[in-house]
Amino acid sequence: MTLSEHVEGWLDAHYAELVSWRRRIHSHPELGRQEFETTKFVAAHLADAGLNPKVFPGGTGLICDFGPEDRPRIALRADMDALPMDERTGLTFSSKVPNVSHACGHDAHTSVLLGAGLALASAPELPVGVRLLFQPAEELMPGGAIDAIAVGALAGVSRIFALHCDPRLEVGKVATIPGPITSAADQMEITLHSPGGHTSRPHLTGDLVYALGILITGVPGVLSRRVDPRHSTIMVWGAVNAGQASNAIPQTGTLAGTVRTASRDAWVEMESLVREIVSDLLAPLKVEHSVLYRRGVPPVVNEEASTRILTHAIESMGPDALADTKQSGGGEDFSWYLEEVPGAMGRLGVWPGEGPQLDLHQPTFDLDERALAVGVRVLANVIELSDI
Repeated sequence: MTLSEHVEGWLDAHYAELVSWRRRIHSHPELGRQEFETTKFVAAHLADAGLNPKVFPGGTGLICDFGPEDRPRIALRADMDALPMDERTGLTFSSKVPNVSHACGHDAHTSVLLGAGLALASAPELPVGVRLLFQPAEELMPGGAIDAIAVGALAGVSRIFALHCDPRLEVGKVATIPGPITSAADQMEITLHSPGGHTSRPHLTGDLVYALGILITGVPGVLSRRVDPRHSTIMVWGAVNAGQASNAIPQTGTLAGTVRTASRDAWVEMESLVREIVSDLLAPLKVEHSVLYRRGVPPVVNEEASTRILTHAIESMGPDALADTKQSGGGEDFSWYLEEVPGAMGRLGVWPGEGPQLDLHQPTFDLDERALAVGVRVLANVIELSDI
């Protein structure tokens, strides 16, 4: 019996459990670095199967090794955290936690990896060693992957692979590409200060609201002329706050937004460039400013050989399983692992094939649970094909 045949048998026997795990995790979401119960839930199932999960210091996240010690060890990673967002799906197993929900599919990621791990661990023989990596705090920049690496999550690992839900792909489809598949993502907040004053006499003070307007249009515009357009850099504001009275120039105001780029080289230089642009735009306006720039994550850059392994793992499910995809503007802290070891990420189709294609991070986001079995198959196929 081949490994893939063994996994099919496991799925036949345990698919209902796989779905129940996802629903249990979905209804009990936990924010980044608070995934205590999710970690205990995963660890208990692994321990019940005779495995030896090792929980990270602090109690959130874990790794679990099995398989031959004299072969390369392949890591399979899932993230576990939820978002600070009320759920509005109407599901019978909706979030029981106010203002916390699995609107990014991490409940599916965790369940898929748990299922793949138990299926692989029950196989009579594996071609390579396996490390299951259940990671906390992916949603918190610069990401829990940095913490996982710091406690040795990649020690002894030859390659690493992951899947991420994609609501634009129909269930049964999985996509990947070599090279960049996500973008770098940073956050920034600009605070302006002015003496304030009457709107009838803007020449006697620094017109703070006018300065905000200059930044709102000027920073994205100048940035687009300072960065190579082939790097697909985009700066978007998400919040602006200033003032209360229509006839008073306020003393303080803030802008907050994100900067995303497809280029790692551009990302490295982005903070200094943004700070320079902001200072130059505000120089004539008699307005003081400060910039809080939070570097996020670099792009996920799929390594070529690892991408071939993942592509073959997808194709092994059938001739129509592999889908096309492009680099997205979203950020993913899986990129930090790929700074250390080769690997690749794929996109797991979760759209049922009809109805709206709800985006990730929406309070109404849901997924077709048939995708759970697809994810288990892909990760198991990766292990079967990773005898390097």
